[in-house]
Amino acid sequence: MTTGPVNTTTDEFAVYVDGLTRSFGETKALTGLDLVVVPSTVVGLIGPNGAGKTTAVRILSTLLKPDGGIARVAGHDVVKNPQAVRENIGLTGQYAAVDEKLTGRENLEMIAQLTGWTRRGAGARADEMLERFELTDAGNRPVGTYSGGMRRRLDLGASLVLSPSILFLDEPTTGLDPRSRGQLWDVIRDLVDEGTTLLLTTQYLEEADALAERIVIIDEGHNIAEGTPDELKAQVGGDVIEVVLADPTRTAEAAGMLESFSVGTINTNPETGDVAVPVGDRQSMIAGAVRVLDDAGIRLVDVRRRRPSLDEVFLTLTGHHAEDEEEDAGPDGMQPVEVTP
Repeated sequence: MTTGPVNTTTDEFAVYVDGLTRSFGETKALTGLDLVVVPSTVVGLIGPNGAGKTTAVRILSTLLKPDGGIARVAGHDVVKNPQAVRENIGLTGQYAAVDEKLTGRENLEMIAQLTGWTRRGAGARADEMLERFELTDAGNRPVGTYSGGMRRRLDLGASLVLSPSILFLDEPTTGLDPRSRGQLWDVIRDLVDEGTTLLLTTQYLEEADALAERIVIIDEGHNIAEGTPDELKAQVGGDVIEVVLADPTRTAEAAGMLESFSVGTINTNPETGDVAVPVGDRQSMIAGAVRVLDDAGIRLVDVRRRRPSLDEVFLTLTGHHAEDEEEDAGPDGMQPVEVTP
């Protein structure tokens, strides 16, 4: 459990959030969020659907006003000085915000000119972004012909036209195939190496594990845990015994028989016959668990011992898995957007 930032001298932080609140009617999206992001690092913001991740990003990118609390980005208050915030940030949302009828190059040139580049400078910047994101060969094609991965790379390139010091990535790899996701991960790592600060929201927990130096888990609009991936995994404690049953129909039965070995939440997959049991650090637990199942005639095809995964940390702390659904939607499924003047 985090106590949140207490030092209100915030200019040394790329992002500083203290006690942030926001409601939509009777729905409380944020109920006191605390967040600190150090420059040139990646912080992952994860939580179940409706936890407030996207609402937080919208406030930090000046698309929504908070009801209360403090939010400063690049040393500027998001309510008092939104224009200064916008001059320092880039935003890549859950869906690619590019015009499908324009070519990739035309999209980038348009954004560059809208943000103050000359016509010649905009063309040069567009070419630079196309080359960086391996889109040069497709630069003169309409975006409507691009694959999902190509659109996401173009969208990220558009967010970087102004070379922002801080980049908000709101579930940037949603819907991408593993190869495209891996390509985007490489780009994100390169950006951090170059000094860009990233705040990443994601429901792919392996993504946060792979990219984020620190992870903040939120639920019901406020922090419930924070730390490095290893620190969070240590909160679950011990090791995990994972058995794979030859007969997946006996998954629930096997889980019940292994409850006496468990020190936490048992995770099962009835389709594959996987049963994961947090057991502490004793190697002898494996032999005991296998013996119990063998005595019951439950045949195993695999047994392994491993560290807890970030998904198991998430399950233990929130009571359920992350799911691939939209969050923070209004009563009709519409995403509330309120642009700050």
